Amino acid sequence: MPANQDKYEVIIGLEVHAQLLTQSKLFCSDAAAFGNEPNTNVSPISLAHPGTLPKVNRKAIEFAIKLGLACNCEIVRENYFARKNYFYPDLPKGYQISQHTTPICKGGYVPIFISAEQKNIRLNRIHLEEDAGKSLHDVDEKFTSIDLNRAGTALVEIVTEPDIRSSEEAFQFLTELRKLVRYLGICNGNMEEGSLRCDANISVRKKGDAKLGTKVEVKNLNSIRNVKRAIDAEEALLIDKLENNELIFQQTKSFDAGSGKSFVIREKEDAEDYRYLADADLVPFYLPEEMIEYIKTALPELQRQKIQRFTQQYKLSEYDAAVLTDEKSIADYFENLCALTKDYKAAANWLTGPIKSWLNQNNSDINDFPLPAERIAELIELINKKILNFSFGSSKVFSELIKQPSKSAAELCRENGWEITSDENELEQHISTVLKKYPDKVKEYQKGKKGLLGLFVGEVVKLSRGKADPKKTTELLTEKLKS
Repeated sequence: MPANQDKYEVIIGLEVHAQLLTQSKLFCSDAAAFGNEPNTNVSPISLAHPGTLPKVNRKAIEFAIKLGLACNCEIVRENYFARKNYFYPDLPKGYQISQHTTPICKGGYVPIFISAEQKNIRLNRIHLEEDAGKSLHDVDEKFTSIDLNRAGTALVEIVTEPDIRSSEEAFQFLTELRKLVRYLGICNGNMEEGSLRCDANISVRKKGDAKLGTKVEVKNLNSIRNVKRAIDAEEALLIDKLENNELIFQQTKSFDAGSGKSFVIREKEDAEDYRYLADADLVPFYLPEEMIEYIKTALPELQRQKIQRFTQQYKLSEYDAAVLTDEKSIADYFENLCALTKDYKAAANWLTGPIKSWLNQNNSDINDFPLPAERIAELIELINKKILNFSFGSSKVFSELIKQPSKSAAELCRENGWEITSDENELEQHISTVLKKYPDKVKEYQKGKKGLLGLFVGEVVKLSRGKADPKKTTELLTEKLKS
């Protein structure tokens, strides 16, 4: 933290590019798939051959409207595309087709929560544009290689007002936005693939000043964590310059995640530098009221709505509902599970406990989880019927099911003799062994340290390889320790 930081406040505006999940590009039928061989998702149109004409992708327009409605934006009825005359070495036309004068969505906001307090981050606009290709500098020793697969893919750019006052608020905004585009099904939000990219405009001023400071733009930040790091680093740098009475110039920078430092890539640029001109090859388009109303009625249930419904329908706590709905795919799995069991709390515990742990350990998504909801429902039933206990079921049986997903939990228990036993003779043998192992603890218990009962029960369960019925074991131990 720089000296005298408390004297200043940081002002942040974000520009976020989200690649839309359309099957084809914005102005032609080339595939928009990620990961194909370089320069295979191309055609005469995306390669800008003379005489070729673009045609607007209707699905991209629908996706932009969908996002605008979810962000409480005004949907602009009359639209057109313009040419942004800025040289992109990996965009064959030599200009980018974008919306400038008429963004498809105006205003709106995205709510974030800081210390449980809601703050609405206002949006300036959401507009459609095409993406550029990708320049690769490490493929050839002497030359820069170009991959045009991404050139022309459909993007929406989400531009905030300068409402963000900390790197933490920026982090929360991007987290909420990524969640939103995934819930809407319009973008996969994978920043590592470049599907979601962020530019941060950062300035600082003394607290109480009305005038904004000179801004610095940090481009193409490729993770939410790096957005936070870049803002913190730039804020400290700008404050140090002000403290030392140095001039701050409007610059565009890039952020080196390895060193945690930014570096200048070009000086000041304004909209005038791009010489926007209406694209003569694309006619203006009008959005009819019935189209907007249809998209509005088809909007999916979003996270805040799901949280409210989960607390009412499944009687979950606000915390559990928030965790389960943080990712739509997790929420969907939970609802599939709840269709198979009425023990909703147990279903929530399995998702937030063993399943979440497995996903984290394997760096996996729930869509890659090998067990269908039916297998977890079987485990819940076996535990509720006292055939298994949760501890053994969530460790041993769960891990074996993942290895053998075609088998049911009941089959595995029968084959391996894992069913809970309440046989008193067997349990008393284990109890005697445990009490002989811990004579000092037995004395402590009998002197009043009753909390040790849990230790004894746990040791009996462990000795029985998870088969001991904890309730019956507790009864027998309590009786045995009286003598």
